[in-house]
Amino acid sequence: MDQDQRDVADRLAQLRANYLARLPEELSSLKSVGEALCGGEQDRQGLEALQQRLHKLAGTGGSFGLGELSANARVLEHRVERWLDEGLEVMDDAEREALVDDLEALHASSSNAVPVWQDSVPVKTDTPPGEAVRIWLVEDDVEVGRQLRYQLESFNYSVRMFESIEEAGRTARAEQPDLLIMDVMFESEDENSTEKMARCPALKALECPLLFITSHDDFLSRVRAARLGAMGYFIKPIDVPRLVNRITLIFDQHRAPPQRVLVVDDDADLAEHMRLVLESQGMAAEVLQVPERIMEEIAAFRPELVLMDMHMPEFSGPDLAGVIRQHEKHANLPIVYLSAETDVTEQIKAMDRGADDFLTKPISDFQLVAAVRARIARARQLEEQISKDSLTGLLKHASIKEAVEMNVRQAHRVGKPITLAMLDIDHFKAVNDSYGHAKGDVVIASLATLLRQRLRQSDIIGRYGGEEFAVILPDCDLENGRRVLDDIRQRFSSLRYSHAEEGFACTISAGVACSEDYPDSIGAELLVAADEALYTAKRGGRDQVQIASAE
Repeated sequence: MDQDQRDVADRLAQLRANYLARLPEELSSLKSVGEALCGGEQDRQGLEALQQRLHKLAGTGGSFGLGELSANARVLEHRVERWLDEGLEVMDDAEREALVDDLEALHASSSNAVPVWQDSVPVKTDTPPGEAVRIWLVEDDVEVGRQLRYQLESFNYSVRMFESIEEAGRTARAEQPDLLIMDVMFESEDENSTEKMARCPALKALECPLLFITSHDDFLSRVRAARLGAMGYFIKPIDVPRLVNRITLIFDQHRAPPQRVLVVDDDADLAEHMRLVLESQGMAAEVLQVPERIMEEIAAFRPELVLMDMHMPEFSGPDLAGVIRQHEKHANLPIVYLSAETDVTEQIKAMDRGADDFLTKPISDFQLVAAVRARIARARQLEEQISKDSLTGLLKHASIKEAVEMNVRQAHRVGKPITLAMLDIDHFKAVNDSYGHAKGDVVIASLATLLRQRLRQSDIIGRYGGEEFAVILPDCDLENGRRVLDDIRQRFSSLRYSHAEEGFACTISAGVACSEDYPDSIGAELLVAADEALYTAKRGGRDQVQIASAE
């Protein structure tokens, strides 16, 4: 266990210890409330407070390992709720005495604690691979392997080639790649390589994504690949841009910014517990302390999911969900209720008031993390479909223009340079006319993939229109921007595309402009300057990068 893991475990253990230390006083207080009941409507206020506290106890107890306490508290909560609903006259002296006895019995169930950490998720410690992703390519056709390696290296991958599974297996005993690509059937062997890999412990033990390439597109081979956990299956001749796009998507998931969760719960201990559990899994989580400030918190933190208790004093979960839904920009923000409410009818009624799902307390750490992660992943996919181009996965025209304005304003505000670039594929109409629009789409997609590979995570890329792209390079001066774009230009020109029996290559032209040369310009004006530099490159013979002139 490393230091980060120990820190999280220690904080969770301390949180649980504090809760258990305060619990006897809370249980004694609950008993006192029960003893003070004297019958009639004068007890309503006390019973309402008792129901609220039992509801919190039912939800929180299980999260801190007190399953029996949680279950008993829920039974008492429902009993009190029935009295409140049916009228307090139904509660006679015998029932009041039984309530006090059952409240006293909660002390016994609180002593039967099971350490909650046995059910806790392990602290996430995996990190994304470095700048050059290490790929192992297992291919017995040396020439095919060399060509594929050359193409992959053009996209900044570090490729190591093996001609047999045995050779790769021996190497895997001492090291491992970030990604494994294997041929399904070796020409020199009758046995499917998926079967051989299944019997190779060292390769099976590799904790990295697996892709298969093959000339065999049969169902059983695909099933074997699926059983080995393959994340892709590509038919020869390999469409390299498509393969690289799949690799990029795989590692984009690792490199994506942390998922952001806003926790809204009046139980401070439980809210802090959930925050720590979510952060231990690489998420960013904050707890809302003042419900009245929920919109300010959403604007500042920009959560991708709101995890909210349904029953809270003063403002309920549905109350706050209704406020959120009044704001059009947050109409699609996922809201998930987390409550000890077990009445399905009440859950459905609550979801009708703005929520997307309902999770019942107590909830295991595993279930909490899985539910939050899955819902945010789906929300991100929906957002990408709305704002990103389907062919390239880059921002659409309107989205990249909006990003330009926002980032240029930010650069002026903090006093750091920002460089914009406009790129265009040279003679692209000739590509479509000679090889067809499908092949033209491959060329466009390959440039998009190369841009994602060669630029930083903080850089922003958009498909401006057709074969034209826009790039935002925050905290980047003119010379560094020009150097990066020229490197991309050279790498793109080295990519080869196949059509029938012939191959071809393409080039790009680019124009760059930096805010340091246009200190008073807004984003649109800086983008125009980059675009003018692009057309200077076109007029100058293409396949070059030109710098915008501020004169």
